[in-house]
Amino acid sequence: MEFPPYLATMPMHAITEIHGERGLLERFRLEIQTFDPPARERLTEALDLAADLHRHDRRVREPYLNHLLRVSIRMTHHYQVRDVDVIVAGLLHDSVEDHPGELAGPGDADPTAAALAALAARFGPRVARLVGAVTNPEYDPDRDRHVQYREHVAASLDREPWARVIKVSDFTDNGLGVVYTIGPKVARSAAKYRPLVPVFRDLISRADTPLSAPVKRHIFAQLDLAEERFSAILDQPN
Repeated sequence: MEFPPYLATMPMHAITEIHGERGLLERFRLEIQTFDPPARERLTEALDLAADLHRHDRRVREPYLNHLLRVSIRMTHHYQVRDVDVIVAGLLHDSVEDHPGELAGPGDADPTAAALAALAARFGPRVARLVGAVTNPEYDPDRDRHVQYREHVAASLDREPWARVIKVSDFTDNGLGVVYTIGPKVARSAAKYRPLVPVFRDLISRADTPLSAPVKRHIFAQLDLAEERFSAILDQPN
């Protein structure tokens, strides 16, 4: 497949709609061209692992890998992240939550801890710590799952500034991307993600969040757009 010379400037959802997974893979390769060879090798290894772990997973109408690619591309392109550990963790941010057994192997009493240990052995303890910070815990079945999710996000990201960067890219793909979803999931997702907008405004505005002022302004604009979309979905009169 030939890609247009302007692929590096196309919005990611346009790439998704027109070129699919192969287009996003090519865009990711373009984004990491300026990294040194050891960094590119490490990023490619993480991408290959993510592709294998999520090979049967779907996200609405697309392969799940598309989501992981967009999260990582957004960090390199829009957030100007050059920290390889952070991008590796972005590619693998759902691996422990969704596929702990494949990472750790069968028979572990605590598959989440074992999966994080496997990531640490392969990519280093910092990558494992960042993935752990964005991995949902087991929820109390007697409490509202969405409330517990928001509590976990606020508490976990309070301690890990770089994990905020991964999670806000994930939130952008899921929250702003709600308009690419169909059926009852649209309202369910909007209701889940809307209360996180002020949480992310606070986290991103903090001095220890390792992003430049222009990048923070870009993220705030994306949060404004997310709020507009949630309002259009949830606040319309019956």
